[in-house]
Amino acid sequence: MDMLAPMRLYTLSKRHFVLVFVFFLTCFGLTVFIGIAGPRIIEETKYSVATNAANGSKTGAFYFHSPPLSTYNQQLWLTCVIQVAQSKVADFIQSFEINVELKGVMQDASVMHIRDEVHQRKRTLHCEATPKGCDEIIVMHLGYLNYTQYQVNVVLKGLENLTDEIREVTFVWKRYNPSFSQVEIWFRFVFVVLTFIVTCMFAHSLRKFSMRDWGIEQKWMSILLPLLLLYNDPFFPLSFLVNSWFPGTLDAFFQALFLCALLLFWLCVYHGIRVQGERKCLTFYLPKLLIVGLIWLSAVTLGIWQTVNELQDPTYYYKVDIDNFQGMKILLLLVVVLYVLYLVFLVVRACSELKHMPYSDLRLKFLTALTFVVLIISMAILYLRFGAKALQDNFVAELSTHYQNSAEFLSFYGLLNFYMYTLAFVYSPSKNAMYDSQLKDNPAFSMLNDSDDEVIYGSDYEEMPLQNGRAIKTTSKYQDESDSD
Repeated sequence: MDMLAPMRLYTLSKRHFVLVFVFFLTCFGLTVFIGIAGPRIIEETKYSVATNAANGSKTGAFYFHSPPLSTYNQQLWLTCVIQVAQSKVADFIQSFEINVELKGVMQDASVMHIRDEVHQRKRTLHCEATPKGCDEIIVMHLGYLNYTQYQVNVVLKGLENLTDEIREVTFVWKRYNPSFSQVEIWFRFVFVVLTFIVTCMFAHSLRKFSMRDWGIEQKWMSILLPLLLLYNDPFFPLSFLVNSWFPGTLDAFFQALFLCALLLFWLCVYHGIRVQGERKCLTFYLPKLLIVGLIWLSAVTLGIWQTVNELQDPTYYYKVDIDNFQGMKILLLLVVVLYVLYLVFLVVRACSELKHMPYSDLRLKFLTALTFVVLIISMAILYLRFGAKALQDNFVAELSTHYQNSAEFLSFYGLLNFYMYTLAFVYSPSKNAMYDSQLKDNPAFSMLNDSDDEVIYGSDYEEMPLQNGRAIKTTSKYQDESDSD
């Protein structure tokens, strides 16, 4: 078996484990409370335009402009809410066409045509016989802001047969709150600094050990911590300095990269903790890379697909390509189900094989307990954020319009960051690691080399130091010399 660099995990008592979990939950709770006290993420400006439409029509044309914008607003959405007379409404779905003409207002008040042609897209009006009424319709989405204000001309076609039933048409401008943007910059900066410090301390603690002596958890932490640094995105302020799609796409790429690396970490650790010795790339890593790679590829493809189409047409909406979208969604769900089944198999297999191996069992139990807590908190956050519709089509451009306050943003970032900091703490070598490593290499204590589970202490040597044959012979030798004297 591998002779691993000692971990602080082995030196922790039950009281220390409790303190580790309490510290983790306290730090996470602190970020949530700060987020609750923080500003709302989305600002909204409503325009009721039914009575202002040309010729008194309730389907357009509607001409209006956005509120003044700055780079701190980050993105811009225009949504439409159609209210139907409550006495006549029944559950129905009606397809219609929306025509949008978009212009940008420069700082010198000059108006620029963003596109010469009028954007034409199909939308679906879904109304229910409930107080909720009709679903909100996304008219357009701008991933970055090139202008200080926008002018929009909207025409709804195909709802003429519902004209008598339409009571009001309300357009809603949604954009990021500048106060939240400042909070996001500061918290990302804090997490970047903390991650950099933790990464340096973790690397410093392992500097005296050869990389071949690192445990699989320590090797993976040396990969995940730099990726966590990218997940926090040290280049995020560029999005406020450069009017381009690139900073936002780079941020999404870093997030997908770290999250998929974390998924791969769980698979490799739960498998590698019971497979000692050489781990072949073909049989050990390739199946895991294939599964996680498909998840990463699906997520990145969806993001790039949405971004590229929105650059060409701000009114693009993923549901207009519903056939391709459903195909990608089904593929992603199948791969996620395959990943979950494979992970459950590895966890059950590891628990059954390592339950009689104290130190491997300790590594397994700690990682499983902490990861389980993180997953439970993540699912709770998702449920509170989306409710029963968490598994429906609430992502891509539509996803960002559901934030309510800073707590929903900080909870995810704080959860993953403090999860990685906790793992880095317990997987780093203890203070007396070099001393224990020298004992392990000493022939007089060769019994410590039997397995990687007997690295530091708690082994038979500490409990019965004179029952080893070598130790008895050495003791009797000194006794003979003293008798001869």
